[in-house]
Amino acid sequence: MGKPLSILVASALALSLAACGSYGGSDEAQGSTGTPSSSEPSTFPVTVEGTNGQVTIERRPARIVSLSPTATEDLFAIGAGEQVLAVDDQSDYPSEAPMTELSGFEPNVEAIAGYEPDLVVFATEPGDLGTSLEGLGITALQLDAAPTLEVAYQQIEQLGVATGHAAESETLVREMRSQIDQIVAGAEPSAGLTFYYELDDTFYSVTSKTFIGQLLESLGLENIADAPGKGSGGYPQLSAEYIIESDPDLILLADTECCGQSLQTVAERPGWAELAAVTEGGVVPLDDDVASRWGPRLVDLLRQISQAAEATEANAA
Repeated sequence: MGKPLSILVASALALSLAACGSYGGSDEAQGSTGTPSSSEPSTFPVTVEGTNGQVTIERRPARIVSLSPTATEDLFAIGAGEQVLAVDDQSDYPSEAPMTELSGFEPNVEAIAGYEPDLVVFATEPGDLGTSLEGLGITALQLDAAPTLEVAYQQIEQLGVATGHAAESETLVREMRSQIDQIVAGAEPSAGLTFYYELDDTFYSVTSKTFIGQLLESLGLENIADAPGKGSGGYPQLSAEYIIESDPDLILLADTECCGQSLQTVAERPGWAELAAVTEGGVVPLDDDVASRWGPRLVDLLRQISQAAEATEANAA
């Protein structure tokens, strides 16, 4: 059974920070998060800068609680998984992550403290989570939704410094940069190849101002949500009539789990069966979780969409 729609919407809104530019770029252009450079020592104490300001970590954390699915993926990807004691109820990847009933959207400070963590990593600040944890003597690091790919890279490196895995995090970022650069360089979509990105079955979508929108724009694809999405905060609700009239070449379904959408359900919608995406094999089911996070699996997501664009072109030729 898919995740509740409220979780999907909350995840989408968490990624609604205004974009500073296209994917990649310099710290100056994208906004630095204060990540220590690789030349700095990895011995403790260390200081990193999160959304909640500068955070000093006195010793290498051994009891980490992650309330962010993206942070959970990052922590395991850089080799800090053995230090992770508990994760929230949405952190379902990797499979060995110690999932609990803790909530990152409605956190219970007492329940979190019950794990006796020496570091809590979270993304969503519902009000006073960070200060409440600090009041209990628990170090808290907030890493909010990354507005750009560059900031996502920086957050991975911050977690590396914070956990004693600086070298591993830098290696991961280098690999991600290289793979994404190769995907973007190899993308050869024809001029005017359009797409509709579906967040849920009520036709909420994304514009090129969002994190995911930037990634898709880097492939040279044109977003049908950009024109009607002006002033929407990046997440407009489109009408079925507008989507049909736009007749996108690609329909990217980021609601396969939450809403059970597929090529079959799309084709069964009134007026959709003759859309180019449906007739030319351009309906692409995505993993909801990967599409709503900003961690290492972004490489897989971008590759899947790039390959789908190439296949759609070939089918239409």
